[in-house]
This record gives sequence, C-alpha cells and structure tokens, in this order.
Amino acid sequence: MTLRFFHHHGTDLRSCCPFSKDIAIRPLLFWLLFPMLLPQALWVRKTAPRTAAAAGPNHGSAGLSERQLLALGDSIIAGVGTPNTAQALPAQTAQALAILTGGGIGWQALGNSGATSAQLLQSLQAKLPAKPVDYILISVGVNDVTGLVPIARFKRHLHALLQQLTVHSPNAVIAIAGIPPLRGFPLLPEPLRTLFGWRGDAFDEAIKEVTSDHAKVTHAVMNFDPKPDLFSEDGYHPSVASYAVFGTAMAKALAEKQAALLHTDMD
Repeated sequence: MTLRFFHHHGTDLRSCCPFSKDIAIRPLLFWLLFPMLLPQALWVRKTAPRTAAAAGPNHGSAGLSERQLLALGDSIIAGVGTPNTAQALPAQTAQALAILTGGGIGWQALGNSGATSAQLLQSLQAKLPAKPVDYILISVGVNDVTGLVPIARFKRHLHALLQQLTVHSPNAVIAIAGIPPLRGFPLLPEPLRTLFGWRGDAFDEAIKEVTSDHAKVTHAVMNFDPKPDLFSEDGYHPSVASYAVFGTAMAKALAEKQAALLHTDMD
C-alpha cells in the first residue's frame, strides 16, 4: 500500500513533503517516513549483491616509503568494487600523495566491509601499527546511516576515534571522507534513495562539526554528481576509475591540510 502510494504520487519525496526543503527538519522527516518504507529497505537488503573485498596485500608503497599512510574504515578502505588492492582507495591515495608532496608513501589498509563507527572504534587499538604514522585516511559513516545509528552516537564515536588516533600519531594529518551523495546511488530505489540521501547529508554535517574540534583533521567533502557509470557493478561502491579520482581527492585534502598546518606553525 505504501509503495503504491509513492508510486502514484511520484517518487520525488519533495513533491509529497513540501517541508523537505528545510534541511533542519529532514532528520525528523526521515524517522516519520522510514517506517512506511521499511518493506522497500528490507527488499534492498535481501536482494543487494554481495561484493567481495579487493584481493591482494593490505599494504604497499608508492616510491621509497619515507612516510606512512594508515587507512581505516569500511568497505571503501577494503576496496570493494575493485579487483585488487593496488586499485583501491588507500593505494590510490598514497600514489597521488607521493606526487603532491614529492616523496615516497608507504600505506597500510585496515578496512572491514560493513563496519560502523562503533565497530571501528572497538577494534582500533588491536589494529594500530606499532609506530606512529604521518597520514591517516578514514572512511566511516555510511553504514551508520543505513544501520539507523543515532547521529549523536555517531559523533561520540568519531570524537573518540580521533582522540585515540591523535594519541597514537600526534603529528599525523587526518582526512575523513565525507558521506557520498546517497540520493544518487543506483542500488537504492526511490523513494528510499531520497530518504537516505537526506540522512546522509545530516551525517556529513556531523562529520564537519566533529572535525572542526580537531586541529589536524580535515573533512573531505564528497561533492560529485552520482552518475551510474561512476559505480561498480553492484550500484553502490565506486568503480575502478572512481577510486582513482577518489584517491586524488583524498590526497589533495591531506596535502592541503598539511600545508595549512605548516603555515600556521610559521606564523
């Protein structure tokens, strides 16, 4: 009945909910509307393709590895959507960062498909390398969005995660990938796509708020037009070409933050 209603009135929730233009009210709208779309959400979960993580080692180097990049997080760090880890985000970021900064970068990826902020925080201490690193790349939040984790709890987890990483690597520059535009993910049908898009935007704003409290952390906004050809076959994870673009963007965010910190120190 619910799905027929939305089909009859069009799949654009904005036409059904005139208040949706008010960004501040969208989190409330999500919780009001999601119960009606629960059958659609369960259908997506049941039928979504299960894609394996990238094959290959979870570490490598771009040039002589004078500096170290640690990548932590979810399926994006694990390289889901690409055949091997050399084409995944950590390796692509290291290669681009080596070019931008003029030196070799060694990288290590600690990614777990499906990981939430709570799971990442819980497993962090056991996974951290023995020595401090120079750069840290984090991808987390999408599974909190789809897993219905409260935003306030996600923010607490993210604060705690950044605090632990700063203790481990006090001189590291940290970049957190923003929440991608879920409103355009091919795997998600309408109107669920729009609903999760609203929630994703709210989580992205939460990441921005948390990073503003940490001097050496930057929020890398994932602002792109989510065209279908940017995704892998599962319609949810990046394609190989997109991982390369993604890696360049993350490397640029790290390099720009490092330059800003050096400029501040000189002042």
